[in-house]
Amino acid sequence: MQEASQHNTKDDCWVVIDCKVYDVTSYLDEHPGGDDVVLVATGKDATADFEDAGHSESAKELMQSFCIGELDTSSSPIIPELKISSKKETTEYSQKLMDLTKQYWTIPVTIVGISMVVGFLYMYKK
Repeated sequence: MQEASQHNTKDDCWVVIDCKVYDVTSYLDEHPGGDDVVLVATGKDATADFEDAGHSESAKELMQSFCIGELDTSSSPIIPELKISSKKETTEYSQKLMDLTKQYWTIPVTIVGISMVVGFLYMYKK
């Protein structure tokens, strides 16, 4: 994966999908989604990105012609990317929400108050 991640330019582009390495440099200009989409997928396992894009069977067959090898998984296990959330982040978010609620409660109360005053004034004029 480390070697594949070094090939991340428009002139030298490799992607890893399903533990297979593909040299798609010559296909970048022809890719229907544009070369930017492919370049973003370099340097990591792009299997999920590839599957989420909903590629056709013909695209999957075409992809096989760009295969240059398989990923060596014996040296290091593939670890999925995870976002670790802490209790502190949740508390900070809740606190920010409470602060906003306390800060902006005056606006609706003011609107209701003005509406009531205008309503009473309108009733007394009749």
